[in-house]
Amino acid sequence: MLYSIFLIVIGFILLMGGAEYMVRGAVAIANKLNIPTVIVGLTIVAFGTSTPEFVVSIKSALNGAPGISIGNIIGSNIANIFLILGLTAVVAPIKCRRRIFLRDYKFLFIASISFCLFALNGNFERWHGIIFLLMLIYFVYFNYQNSKKDEVIEEGTSDLVNKSWMYVTLLTLGGLLGIIYGADILIHGAVKMARILGVSEETIGLTIIAAGTSLPELATTLLATLRKQTGVALGNIVGSNIWNIVFIMGATSTITEVTVPKQFIQYDIWMMTLATLLLYPAMMTKARLSRIEGGVFLLIYVFYITTQVLISKGMWI
Repeated sequence: MLYSIFLIVIGFILLMGGAEYMVRGAVAIANKLNIPTVIVGLTIVAFGTSTPEFVVSIKSALNGAPGISIGNIIGSNIANIFLILGLTAVVAPIKCRRRIFLRDYKFLFIASISFCLFALNGNFERWHGIIFLLMLIYFVYFNYQNSKKDEVIEEGTSDLVNKSWMYVTLLTLGGLLGIIYGADILIHGAVKMARILGVSEETIGLTIIAAGTSLPELATTLLATLRKQTGVALGNIVGSNIWNIVFIMGATSTITEVTVPKQFIQYDIWMMTLATLLLYPAMMTKARLSRIEGGVFLLIYVFYITTQVLISKGMWI
């Protein structure tokens, strides 16, 4: 148990340090390219912070653990909105540019609905994965094209903007590696602790591993918000949720067919859909997620985790 706690602490330190350098590097890249930071958040940062989910889902699927593989994606998307955006908004309200948010939210909505429809089939098959990967290609191309049209609004210009491209790139990659390895160490410690406590595979995937692999998003989003770089903060969450579906589930199901556990079809995919739906009015009403709305998101997440505990004890569903 003490060793598990040690791993969790070390992983957390690496996560926070990696997030610090990755955010600084990502904003510097946006400044150098003269594009909105939200575009970098939706692509480079979102891809980087989704890497732990990718590794966990691929390994779990190949090892015959669909509960962890799919549960990791569903749980991460729920945690990203209710836990991470909620907690971050409580600390400091998250602002958005309505036009850019709406444009990318539409893609998140389509990806989420597609995920649910495919899940209802009972299996994620290879053709589902191919469709997701094609959606990913379109998403990256679409954002690249639109970045040329967006008016750039500075959100706390990076102090690294005058540094060389090599320096900025290495700093960003170094931060990414810190995030990936930090998450891996932390997850290893958390899973060891969960095994000792006798928690089920589905519950581990939806809660401990999902929350653990979402820690890069938490570290990056919270730090970016505190630095007044809300384009990176919000873009990171929306982008990560999109990448989790079209990239991670796309790649996983293209490599191997993944069976969807009954619990996910009955309950969890609908909670993920609810999280996606609630994000729209929360961000569009006043072009920001307030502290009160963030608090409501946190309460919903607490309710969700409580239901997972009840499910693991056979008292729910």
